[in-house]
Amino acid sequence: MILFEIDYMVIKCRTISKGIATGELIVSNEPLSFLGGVNPETGEIIDSNHELKGKFINDKILFIPGGKGSTVGSYVIFQMKKNNVAPRGIICLNAEPIIATGAIMSNIPMVDSPSSVDELNNGTKVELNSDQGKVSIL
Repeated sequence: MILFEIDYMVIKCRTISKGIATGELIVSNEPLSFLGGVNPETGEIIDSNHELKGKFINDKILFIPGGKGSTVGSYVIFQMKKNNVAPRGIICLNAEPIIATGAIMSNIPMVDSPSSVDELNNGTKVELNSDQGKVSIL
């Protein structure tokens, strides 16, 4: 019997909210405001000036530079989780309190400060393991 070992690329990160999630990346180069920028009933980006307008972040791993806007954004993330339309996980370049608090309150795995970002592209399937502070490209 031949066993194959699969070598995944691993990106080291800082843990913000513990957990493990697997899914397809949705990537933005722009910060995101959850209050007024995301529909908490559907998970759709509704900010008319955001590059992801019309895209859905539910069931995705969201990769953004960070958040912006009101602290109420934390509660929007929590409401999205209750409505089953939250992202499976969140990767930020630099976590700030709004999104970090929302992820922690909602038990959404979250990391920041990835050691590399070149491989983090729209549609790439990843495993976000914030328990171990890493993102694996699958």
